Amino acid sequence: MIVIANVVVALVALLHIYFLVLEMFLWTQPIGLKTFRQSLERAKDSAVLAANQGLYNGFLAAGLVWGLLHPAPAFGLQIKLFFLACVVVAGLYGAYSVSRRILYVQALPAAVAGILLLAA
Repeated sequence: MIVIANVVVALVALLHIYFLVLEMFLWTQPIGLKTFRQSLERAKDSAVLAANQGLYNGFLAAGLVWGLLHPAPAFGLQIKLFFLACVVVAGLYGAYSVSRRILYVQALPAAVAGILLLAA
């Protein structure tokens, strides 16, 4: 069960690396414009904010990877649960303030990963 939980945690980390790339490097590119449903003008105006947001997503991914790689399993579990909780809170706020899609793309996978870790 712990292997499945860790695979889901790794998938959440990969999602956040993808968010980092989208927000920091592809924000004003066609894939970024389509993903975030915005015009090029609006994307250019918000590119610095998006890059900052992408950096934070990278920190979340780094924390999850740290938890996965930590040599002490009990401490690794605490690290993973902490960063998953951060992802859930960020996803809930994003769903409230930006788009309900964020609830399903960000918060739900992190919540599932946390539940699987606690059940393992």
